[in-house]
Amino acid sequence: MSLTLSASDLATRLAVEDVVVQMFVATDERDWPALESCFTSPFTLDMTSMVGGAPAEMTPNQVAQAWAAGFEPLDHVHHQIGNLRTEVSGNQALVRCHGVAFHHRGKAIGLKSRIFVGTYELQLQPFPDRWRISRLVFKLKFIEGNLELEKSGPQ
Repeated sequence: MSLTLSASDLATRLAVEDVVVQMFVATDERDWPALESCFTSPFTLDMTSMVGGAPAEMTPNQVAQAWAAGFEPLDHVHHQIGNLRTEVSGNQALVRCHGVAFHHRGKAIGLKSRIFVGTYELQLQPFPDRWRISRLVFKLKFIEGNLELEKSGPQ
């Protein structure tokens, strides 16, 4: 197996990974139009390792609205990813990475933060303008901190 990648392969890999990074940055910056631009329609969100149930098929706008509402009570949201393992094969890409999400609320009673640790698997498809995420699976390892952060303290 050769470890040498062509310039084209590297450019594709960077384009794929840039969309993944943009999704997390847009979420943290609460830039909902930028977030929507990262997804296909429909988009599959699988958070079942954390909340149970079944994966949800959503539009990009539904994802942005749900995350905007969920993060609204929080003062700060910060995602950090690393150890990206990216595979590109024709019209599909798969990015696996480790992730940590920090949620903070200054007005919370008691513990003011919560940390999620897990791995992400993101499937992407090429479009004329860029790659887009068609499926996101979060595999929770653990949560630590205030599990009811949004409900804790004055609104």
